[in-house]
Amino acid sequence: MFSAIADFHVWYRNRCQAQQFRATKIPLEELDGWAADPDSGNLVHRSGRFFAVEGLDVSRSGREVAAWQQPIIVQPEQGVLGILVKEFDGVPHCLLQLKMEPGNVNGFQLSPTVQATRSNFTGVHGGKRVPYLDYFTAPRGGRTLSDVLQSEQASWFLAKRNRNMIVQVEDDVPVLDDFCWLDHAQISELLREPNLVNMDTRTVLAGLASRRHHGAGAPAGDGFAAALARSWSPGGRALHSTVELLSWFTEAKGRCTLTRRGIPLSKVDGWSWAGGEITHDRGQHFAVIGVDVEASSREVSAWQQPMFEPASQGVVAFLSRRIDGVPHLLVQARIETGALDGVEMAPTVQCQPDNYRLLPDGRRPLFLDEVLGAPPGRVRFDSVHSEEGGRFYHAQNRYLLVEAADDFPLDVPENYAWVTPHQLAGFVRYGSHLNVEARSLLTFLGFHKEDDR
Repeated sequence: MFSAIADFHVWYRNRCQAQQFRATKIPLEELDGWAADPDSGNLVHRSGRFFAVEGLDVSRSGREVAAWQQPIIVQPEQGVLGILVKEFDGVPHCLLQLKMEPGNVNGFQLSPTVQATRSNFTGVHGGKRVPYLDYFTAPRGGRTLSDVLQSEQASWFLAKRNRNMIVQVEDDVPVLDDFCWLDHAQISELLREPNLVNMDTRTVLAGLASRRHHGAGAPAGDGFAAALARSWSPGGRALHSTVELLSWFTEAKGRCTLTRRGIPLSKVDGWSWAGGEITHDRGQHFAVIGVDVEASSREVSAWQQPMFEPASQGVVAFLSRRIDGVPHLLVQARIETGALDGVEMAPTVQCQPDNYRLLPDGRRPLFLDEVLGAPPGRVRFDSVHSEEGGRFYHAQNRYLLVEAADDFPLDVPENYAWVTPHQLAGFVRYGSHLNVEARSLLTFLGFHKEDDR
């Protein structure tokens, strides 16, 4: 535990210096253990496990572009993302891990207590056992605060979900070198720093808001659930009831015409394998690259793998406004390429703006200009953070909360709805409702200091 945030930063620097890591891009053809299937061209591991990079054909998307083909990551197994919570002097703390991921822009970020794929925690890689895993596998001790299957980035994963868990314990927990206990105020402070709290931690922390929303008792003291409850207190009447919002969401799913089918990676139109990478012919979206990794602190000290490298930085933003004095967020029922149900609740804007530079203005994502053109006085939150560093190389999004102009309409297109943060936090309790970008942004806003909201 740290008495001051400056003590954490000293610990962070010391632990980074104590570890050795290297992530170097190499040609896909040189990846050890990986090969292109001779029939399909799909990138697969020799064990048949971990994941594969395959082709996907998308049509009738209902998006700005109606049809396209792309590489996509197929990883049907479910991983575990788990955070341990324990009270010290009545104050709950989270046990977080300083973890190296090959795709992190800065190498080391704060991850959950356990962040592991099934292939990893079943020992397919032949490496060391995942620490603290027993707290999150049956039979387990402790008190489960949150446990739900949540989606991953649906633009790059096909129907990928991980088990998001929060478990509170009372017994003594040995703290290994790269782990630390952090309380609500400290996590709130660290979430304000770019590229420090990783995506997996952010999605799990969103489950704390869900827990308090549904009336479960908060731990003693000024803890996580209690603080988030104050953040999401309704404080007035919502524009739409929760039943009405669920009906709106169900109708959006019913309208979805998205059609997708797997195709050989070698047949994906608009993409080329050249120079050791698979790239988009216009240099947009992302590239499939090879990476050679060494890491002294991981279960396996060296490995190679394919990764997705975005061509540009993304924008993830909620527009907000008060309706009869109650804060609301403009939520999108977004058609997602790889989402299990095809549609998930998403932020108002979620895109890589550079991908739309060649399209006419009428085909740019809705409300993108309102977000990027907002004057500084209406920007309530603005920070750049990394996405999942185990599969995505140097993937970053700019996360924003932007207050809408006074004349911004209450009437919005049918795939959008005004939702209170309190209502949105409640939907985290269910899988396939909020996408990972919305959960990340919800965590940023929930842990944001009250004088900044």
